[in-house]
Amino acid sequence: MSVRTPDPTPDPMPDDPSGGPAWLSDIELEQARRRLPILYVEAVPVRVDGIGQVIELGVLLRANAVGEMTRTLVSGRVMRGETLREALFRHLEKDLGPMAFPQLPASPVPFQVAEYFPMPGISPFTDDRQHAVSLAYVVPVTGTCEPRQDALELTWMTPEEAASVAVSEEMEGGRGTLLRAALASVGRLP
Repeated sequence: MSVRTPDPTPDPMPDDPSGGPAWLSDIELEQARRRLPILYVEAVPVRVDGIGQVIELGVLLRANAVGEMTRTLVSGRVMRGETLREALFRHLEKDLGPMAFPQLPASPVPFQVAEYFPMPGISPFTDDRQHAVSLAYVVPVTGTCEPRQDALELTWMTPEEAASVAVSEEMEGGRGTLLRAALASVGRLP
C-alpha cells in the first residue's frame, strides 16, 4: 500500500534552477528510496481539555493510489537542513491548514519510532515504496483545521473511537498500531 505524500513545488534558490538543495526530483527520490531509509515525521493532532488531557484525536481521510478511501495521520519527509520541529510544523500546516495553530512539543522526543518496510512481516508498519524511519509525535492543536493537499477531511474522534478495531482497519500502512501507541503515550488507551 502506497502512502503518497507529494513534495510541494519548492521555490528555486536564486542560483539553483533544480529547485533547491533540500528537494529531489521524482527520479532522484525513486533512486534514493531504493537505496536508503528515508526519515519522516508523523503527528497525531489532538484536542486537550483545560487540564491537558486528550479528549479528541484527528485522523485524515485520503484516497490512496488505487482510489480506496483510507485513514492516515499527518506525515511527511524531513528535508536536508531542516530541524524536526520545522518539519513537524511544515507538515501540520500542509495537512491541517495555517489556522490549526499546533502547539509543538517542548522536547523533540517522539512517543515512538516507527520503521516502515516494503516487505510485510518485518514490523507492523509497511510502505510499498521504501524503507522509512518515522518519528511520531502527539501534537495539540488549538485552531481551526481545514485539510489541504491530498487530505479530503479531518475526522475528530474520542480516544475510545480512535482505539477501535474498525478505525485501525481503515488506517493505511499499520498506522492503527501507531494511533493506539499515541493513545497509550498520553494515558488515554481504553
